[in-house]
Amino acid sequence: MTTLYTRVSILSLVALLIAGCATAARYQLDELYGQSHVVDRSVSPELEQAAYLRSSASTDPALQASSPLEPEFYRDIKPIVDSRCVVCHGCYDAPCQFKMTSFESIDRGAHKDKVYNGTRLLEASLTHLNIGVNTTQQWRDEGFFSVLNEREQSRAANVQASVLHRMLQLKKAHPLPAGDILPKSFDLSLDRDQECSKIEEFDRFAKKRPLWGMPYGLPAIEDENRLKLESWIESGAKSRASNRRPTHHQNEIESWEAFLNGKSLKQQLMSRYIYEHLFLAHLYFSKNFLAATDEREFFKLVRSKTAPGQMIDEISTRRPFDDPGGEFYYRLLRVESTIVAKQHMPYALNPTRLERWTDLFLTADYQVAQLPSYQPELASNPFITFQALPVNSRYRFMLDEARFSIMGFIRGPVCRGQVALNVINDHFWVLFVDPEVEVEYASGEFLAREAKDLMLPAERGSTALLPLSSWLKYSNMQQQYLTAKERRFDQIFTDDKRLDTSFLWHGDGDNSNAALTVYRHFDSSSVIKGLSGKTPKTAWVIDYSLLERIHYLLVAGFDVYGNAGHQLLTRLYMDFLRMEGEYAFLSLLPNDLAQQQLSFWYRGEESQVERYLERLDDGKYETTAIKYLTNNPKKELFNLFRKEVGSEVIKADVINTRPHLKVEKSYQQPLQRLSDIEGTRLRFLSEQSLMRLTLNSGEQLLISLVLNRAHTNVSHLYREEQRLIPAEYTLSVIENVVGTYPNVFFDVKEKDLDGFVDRVARLESEQDYADLVTQFGIRRTHKKFWNFSDSIHENYRKEKPVEAGFLDFNRLDNR
Repeated sequence: MTTLYTRVSILSLVALLIAGCATAARYQLDELYGQSHVVDRSVSPELEQAAYLRSSASTDPALQASSPLEPEFYRDIKPIVDSRCVVCHGCYDAPCQFKMTSFESIDRGAHKDKVYNGTRLLEASLTHLNIGVNTTQQWRDEGFFSVLNEREQSRAANVQASVLHRMLQLKKAHPLPAGDILPKSFDLSLDRDQECSKIEEFDRFAKKRPLWGMPYGLPAIEDENRLKLESWIESGAKSRASNRRPTHHQNEIESWEAFLNGKSLKQQLMSRYIYEHLFLAHLYFSKNFLAATDEREFFKLVRSKTAPGQMIDEISTRRPFDDPGGEFYYRLLRVESTIVAKQHMPYALNPTRLERWTDLFLTADYQVAQLPSYQPELASNPFITFQALPVNSRYRFMLDEARFSIMGFIRGPVCRGQVALNVINDHFWVLFVDPEVEVEYASGEFLAREAKDLMLPAERGSTALLPLSSWLKYSNMQQQYLTAKERRFDQIFTDDKRLDTSFLWHGDGDNSNAALTVYRHFDSSSVIKGLSGKTPKTAWVIDYSLLERIHYLLVAGFDVYGNAGHQLLTRLYMDFLRMEGEYAFLSLLPNDLAQQQLSFWYRGEESQVERYLERLDDGKYETTAIKYLTNNPKKELFNLFRKEVGSEVIKADVINTRPHLKVEKSYQQPLQRLSDIEGTRLRFLSEQSLMRLTLNSGEQLLISLVLNRAHTNVSHLYREEQRLIPAEYTLSVIENVVGTYPNVFFDVKEKDLDGFVDRVARLESEQDYADLVTQFGIRRTHKKFWNFSDSIHENYRKEKPVEAGFLDFNRLDNR
């Protein structure tokens, strides 16, 4: 007891000393530069116009003789911030919540609380930019502190009272220590204790952590760029208003806003459905998209208090189906912030899309008697809310861009999601039930009858209590739904009518969304079109109800600011959905093989799928009509599906397919050998490796090496390491960027590619891996790191002009 009391006393004394030092520092700054207050950093329209004239190609000697322009954020600073700062400060989990994707986010500043907190008992306040809080003072009231000077606006004060300026100076004074590997004093773990120092605490921070200047754990930025940043801060960190820039697409905006704000009940219900599915999308007008320039324009679909033609006044809600609180309008708001790959989900708008939505929702034969409620227990259930919309219309809307629909939970509302993502395997394929099957067997009527058993955890809001009892409730409802679904299935698919590949959506002959590949990278994931990689352990077949529930569970209904109960309940519910999709796939296989597969997928946890095993064990429920000819029906099924849909829908995976297909380009042959490497030697590789491959011609390509780890099962929330099976690891080798959080960069010339593959094939230890990175890698400490980073992003933009965004470097290795 005495020891405990002594420790508490010492900790209390230390806290008092720290607080006292901060108070003293604040007093000193107040004496020198006045008290802190929010500063208006906007550039007046007159000065904007003058700057434009002086920066144009004018030959007026008077203008040319004028003094240099003061630096302005969007004109001079944003390109530097994007390429050197946003790569670590771009998502919700940016250190100290200090996002740098826009001037507004920099002006907002930093916060000591973490967004990702798996222990909080109550929901946290929203800190989305531009949602609910519109002024810097409001952010100060929410606990955000400035990283810029908010005292007297003088050069001296802008230097000494700016955390951002002093972080840059700290890096200049204390560059990275020599050596390839950073010392252990650099804590690079995602869940590290962050030292979010206010300016009053900075002297103590600099003394304690002299090597932690910005950019943290990376080389200092070039002197030229650092001096520009410092000059901007010293001159007052000014910025023009981001929304004053004219758009290239005003006509398209007006046309689409008119379409989405139609007055009929049909139009209003349609627009609500579209909004609740596209609220995370980065919409672009594909007909006139300026992909080859820096003028890429993306828009978000928002609800606004103001009508088209007026300044948008976005309505703040946690979820897209929350009550907007009165009259509102759907508006297209230009995305002014930097496009970061993790949150970038592009979605094309064009005349063809407009015609398609008109056919699906407006000319279709159905009636809407009244608009649905926004009460949480009803609005969180799409089978109740949108019961009037034909299931075929809803399902085809989601299937048209099925990759986007799945990407919502892969990229959507989270920046890290190990707890959520350990519910899925590292590599699996996704197929879909044909929408005509849903029509033929009247799925809409069935779902309307079963809607109450399809309630989702979001009905409880973001502060879910007693998750165990809640899980039991949802588990019982899921069991009731599955029982009803099985009963209906047995009535439809009798001995003379069984399942074959006609049950699957073939992409209408030309839609490459018909087959998808999902890759999990520990706490992030990717989804790409096609069947990529070797035949995976698991696969899902998704019907309309499953696709809709995935969206309303993990995208529309998930709140990253929710409490521990909400997050846990969401993860547990996803178990149900995964098993449902897996079992639908197994129904296409012979029962004996399906039973073997299910036991293999759930090794040690067969009780989790007991009801499915029992059903498969009952011979009368043999459902597949496919006559398999080989001893590998799973692989045979996918080959049959590939052949039926054709190469327009599923492009051949030349690198990973076994037996290997004939290559068209010489560099692909070594990559095929690389994809053949399996087993324990792969355990030394990182989750996501990104290679810059320089061909003999000088052309550069980006190649992703994706590690597919294997598990005995994915039924548990914790102790994942104990369920890994390195002997079953595989590697997918994919041309272009897969994953948005690279762990390691490789820089390989085509003439050295065989040697690189040989080194990977011989990995036996951590030292072997370290030698591989020394020979071919670009570590976070590399003297040419920033040049290489620029090259990666330039090539990414060149190869994927619509999809490319800035990668996130928070997961870069230090080994």
